[in-house]
Amino acid sequence: MLLGTHSNAGKSLLATAFCRMLARRGVRVAPFKAQNMSNNAGVTPEGGEMGRAQIVQAEAAGIYPHTDMNPVLLKPEGNRRSQVVLNGRVAGHIDAANWLSMKARLWEEVTAAYDRLAARYDVIVLEGAGSPAEINLKAGDIVNLRMARHAGAPSLLVGDIDRGGVFAALAGTMLLLEAEERAQIKGFLINKFRGDPTLLGDGLSLLQAKAFGVPTFGVIPFIPDLRIANEDAVVLDPGQRPFAAPKPGQLDLAVIHLPHVANFDEFDLLAAEPGVALRYVRRAEELGNPVAILLPGTKVTLSDLAWLRAQGLDQAIMAAHARGSAVVGICGGYQLLGRWLADPHGVEGPAGVASPGLGLLPITTRFERQKQTHLASLERDRERLRGYEIHTGESILDEGAQPFGMIVERSGVPVAIPDGAVTDDGRAWGVYLHGIFENDSFRHRWLRQLGWQGEVVFTTKLRHAEYDRLADIVEHAVDWAAIQRLLD
Repeated sequence: MLLGTHSNAGKSLLATAFCRMLARRGVRVAPFKAQNMSNNAGVTPEGGEMGRAQIVQAEAAGIYPHTDMNPVLLKPEGNRRSQVVLNGRVAGHIDAANWLSMKARLWEEVTAAYDRLAARYDVIVLEGAGSPAEINLKAGDIVNLRMARHAGAPSLLVGDIDRGGVFAALAGTMLLLEAEERAQIKGFLINKFRGDPTLLGDGLSLLQAKAFGVPTFGVIPFIPDLRIANEDAVVLDPGQRPFAAPKPGQLDLAVIHLPHVANFDEFDLLAAEPGVALRYVRRAEELGNPVAILLPGTKVTLSDLAWLRAQGLDQAIMAAHARGSAVVGICGGYQLLGRWLADPHGVEGPAGVASPGLGLLPITTRFERQKQTHLASLERDRERLRGYEIHTGESILDEGAQPFGMIVERSGVPVAIPDGAVTDDGRAWGVYLHGIFENDSFRHRWLRQLGWQGEVVFTTKLRHAEYDRLADIVEHAVDWAAIQRLLD
């Protein structure tokens, strides 16, 4: 198990690296995270919803994702409330009032999912959440050391040296653990180091002496420009993932950074293309005149629509579009671009709330209780585009309006369902299909329509090359022989 001194210490990426390293050795390995809290989700071949991080880790391991790898997904909705996705399906909400009782119920589901997974694979790489030393939350722990005890998993504690204070974070975490919990921690990993490891001097031996004798198994360098999906939107916060203004000659793409942004990683391949500058925008004055504006998915569409208006971004988007910017919406972003949004059942908030959208697309969206989660294929202009759907809204085209394409397959079942909408001039369009930009030919053709003249980069080759680059760097930086002894 990989635990962290805090969120964003690098647990997810290191779990991805371990999955890749073991798979390359011929080991049947699978990832597992009992509980994920993120709006960055994906869909399994069976149509179940789970965290994107474990989907990425499964891909690095060379296997298909399954909801047993992430049985509990909490999707924040604001006001200290999260939707609970249990074994791939919506199972209510968790908030301050029902937190402990819900966690007790979820623990049984989590252990059952782990046991099923462990029966199918030789090694499970478990990932914790946040810190195992959150002493105010231990009563409801279903994801950190309690899970490690159930699995009988030796644990490594990851600290982020890039933030500073890594020695205090590692030693302080150990200090806050009980003696039997400390015994589960077999080693430290120091992550995101930007310098020469020799600069640490005798710091590692001093740390071992002060941190209950736990050794450090590796100092992993900071890895720039790693094109692997991140677990959640914390990487978009200022200072974490800055996006500079585009340089002359670069194609300027602006993504609206909604408060409840979901599945933002589907734009990573656009950013990876040479000659493309992708930046995230929070304020109207930041928007400028990009070639294209992208509205991503959101967990709470109506709330984020109100935020757009409060920021003045609705008017800024419309003004930029009038000046020539293309506008694209994916899932919740597609809903935002419509003429009207209605929530008669209270799916996103109080029942009966309705609001006009930005009005760029001729659709009306109605939120329904049933969530659609599918791997899906969409046909447009005789081209089949693959992706996935996660949405509760259903959008109806105005009479005579043009759909973007036709969903022809959902989770392996042939269907014929119009998806999306596009304006007559093609400068505004939207779809429910997540992952549309991961279709190479479509992505390159769309960029060229915007004036891109860059060199082509292929999705599959890039993604698997990045898994190997990550695994090579981590394997070189850690004491793999010591880790192997823990596995043995």
